[in-house]
Order: sequence, then C-alpha cells, then structure tokens
Amino acid sequence: MQQDPEEFKRELGLLDGTMLVVGSMIGSGIFIVSSDMVRQVGSAGWLIAIWAITGLATVIAAVSYGELSAMFPKAGGQYVYLKEAYNKLIAFLYGWSFFAVIQTGTIAAVGVAFSKFAAYIFEPFSEKNILLSLGGFTLSAAQIVSIITIVFLTYLNSRGVKNSKILQTVMTIVKILSLAGLILFGLMLAFDSGTWDGNWTNAWDAKAMASTGEWLPISGTALITGISAAMVGSLFSSDAWNGVTFIAGEIKNPQRNVGLSLFLGTLTVSVIYVLANIMYLAVVPLQEIATAPSDRVAVVASQYIFGNIGTLIIALMIMVSTFACNNGLIMAGARVYYTMAKDRLFFKQAAQLNESSVPAWALWAQCIWASALCLTGTYGALLDFVVIIVLIFYILTIAGIFRLRYKMPHAERPYRAFGYPVLPALYILFASALSITLLVTKPETCGWGVLIMLIGIPIYFILRPGEEV
Repeated sequence: MQQDPEEFKRELGLLDGTMLVVGSMIGSGIFIVSSDMVRQVGSAGWLIAIWAITGLATVIAAVSYGELSAMFPKAGGQYVYLKEAYNKLIAFLYGWSFFAVIQTGTIAAVGVAFSKFAAYIFEPFSEKNILLSLGGFTLSAAQIVSIITIVFLTYLNSRGVKNSKILQTVMTIVKILSLAGLILFGLMLAFDSGTWDGNWTNAWDAKAMASTGEWLPISGTALITGISAAMVGSLFSSDAWNGVTFIAGEIKNPQRNVGLSLFLGTLTVSVIYVLANIMYLAVVPLQEIATAPSDRVAVVASQYIFGNIGTLIIALMIMVSTFACNNGLIMAGARVYYTMAKDRLFFKQAAQLNESSVPAWALWAQCIWASALCLTGTYGALLDFVVIIVLIFYILTIAGIFRLRYKMPHAERPYRAFGYPVLPALYILFASALSITLLVTKPETCGWGVLIMLIGIPIYFILRPGEEV
C-alpha cells in the first residue's frame, strides 16, 4: 500500500539525526572566527575558555531541548515548542525571524563561503570576477556559484529525504575525518615547535588589538565587552544544532532519537572546536592568528602543517564542510515553514507535501529568498543582527520547559531535561547576561536584530486579524 504523500516518511535514524546536527553546525566558522576572537581578547587562555564555555552552554541547551522534542515529536521543532509553551504570536515571531534572517541569511553566507574557497581551486569563481555592474549593484562569479549550490541542494532535497540524508551523512563523516586529520597533524607538529610555549606565556593577560595593530591591555568592563564580542563568533559557529528538531516528523522513534542526536551532535562538535583551537595555538603564533589574511586562520595553520599545498587542502575541506552544512540547513528549514503554513501563518502552499513526501514549495521559497540575500550582499550584516534573535528565542524556549512543567504537569515526558532545574536555569542566566551585554555594547547591530524580530508583530495581526494570541 502506497504511503499518503501528505504524511512525512520516518526514514532518518539516530546516525542520520546526529550527522544532521554535526553537519549543520560545522560550516565555515571554525576555520575563520578564531582570528577575530583573538583580536578581541588577545590571549590563548581566554580563547580556549570562550570556546569551552560556548561548547558547555550549547550542550546544556541541547539536552534541555531533549525534553521538548520528546513531548512534541513533530515537524517544526522549536516553532512548535514556543507555540505550546506560550502562544502563536511568540511562535510566529520566531518563524518570521527564522525565514527573514536566521536560516536564509545563514544559507546565503555559507553558500558564499563555499564559492570563496572554490576560487582557491578555480580562480574565475572569485568574488573579484565581476560579471555585471549596474549603478551600485554588482554581480560576481562567487555570488552565481553560491546561488547554484543553493539551487542544486534545494532540488536534491525536493526529490525526497533519502538522497539528501545519504549526502549529509557521507559528507559529514568526511568533514569530521578531515578536521580530525588536520588537528592530529597540527598537534604532532607542535612537539617540534616553540609556538605552543610562546602562545601560552602570560596566557591570561587579556588585551585587544587596536585599529593601529597595537595591543592594548584590557580588564574589568573592557574585558567583559571583549569576551562578549569574541563569543559572537563561537556562538555563530556553534549554532544550527536545533535543526534536527525541525525534521522530527521524519525521525524514527523521535521521542528517543531527537534528544540523543542533539546530545551526541553538540558534544562531538564542541570537542572538535576546542581541539581545533588548541591546534591553531600549537602551530600559529598568536600575532599571526589575529592578523590572518581575510581571517582565514585555518589556511595559515594548514600552510604551517602541509606547506604550500596547505591552501589547496584547506580549500577542499571548507568546500566539503560548507556544502554539507548548507544541505542540513536547507533540509531542516523548510519544515518550519511547513508547520507555520499549517497554522495559517505562512503561504498556504508551504503546507503541501509533494509526491516525495517533502515540503517542496517551502524549500523553493527558502531557496529564492536565500538567493536574493546572496545577490544583495547584505547577508553578512544580517548575520551580525541575528545572534541576538537566536539567543532570545533559545532563552524563551528553555524557559518554556519551566512553563510547561507548570501548565502541563501530567503530560507524558519520555525524557526529562538533564540537570533540571539547575542547568536550564544556568543557561537562561548565561544567555540573558550575554544578550544584555551585546545590546549595550553593539546597539548598531543587535538593536537592528531586535527590530527585525519586532516587525513581525504587526505582520502577525495582518495575517490573523482580530484573533487573540
């Protein structure tokens, strides 16, 4: 008997879910952001501490989400959790921000990162290769390449979850092995290098790099500001772990496997990230990490490890990494729009599944907007705006665990949040303090991020006139 195409097919197991978490988290960030982080805090000790704190916070958030994923094992993930814990307005604000900036902006940025490193292998793909110039608008080969990859991955996902899950699993395993190899060779090289000792001298003396290139000692409020600014990079690199919750409708035994995928995936990536930064410190002098061309610290490290061929090796690694990352982002994102459309909070066509039992219309709507962000060239600024939105909704979602324990005390909870109430409360306090610090120190970007989110309020009431939230 043929399955109804209006139902999702549960074709993803624990390995597939874990690989989706890992593949979506590891994009281009780990190869780039450490350079700016060093400029903000200027010390090996604080660099590793920030990555470790980010990793711990991410794992705590992930295991907290496990309770929600077990209670509501359906497509839409975080959108559904917010709707059940609060109301449709809060859920819509998340979905609106998700489509307007969070997911599509990330897809665009990751696509362009793919094209930038593809240009290392084939120079005509470079962003410097301008194909069209009309007034203030320019179209580069890099933008075209990024859009082609987004379109291709959208098409692949529209043909069913089976092919995209195979691609995701295989490429993520290749990504993990490649990173592990880079880390291993780098740490082996460290035994014959004095770089490690030099970087760890005065490891906790924080300093910031001025625009002149000079190092200025920082402490007190300036240190808190520097840590917060540096943590933006590590948080961006560690985000997108919640993507597996969006496809819970296609996970086998979701009450168990979604939460376990979240834990295993975030723990794996957090360990890899800390080890990668230890490797950077083992082979690259701190000054060179801070001043790496275009912030590509992984390229500098790879050149130290492998010589001139290092650039080619790292370019191939990042192409694989970003390709798999975007596949996971594209697969997961469309499920949120599907669930929103079911609630009449998105285009109604997005609520339909095609003959392959996937929300193809939602996939292509996401593709079109992400491609538009590639063309505008504003996606980088949008990503700066989004960190505050991401944190706000993580705070609300984890606070929703407390709220649902009160609202639905007798609801079935196949899994309960690990360390409740202490660990979830600690995450809320950490993320709230960071959000406030970012709003105070970066109002020009984070303030716009909050505004983008709040614009969703009048849009909600236009879509649902006269309805109570």
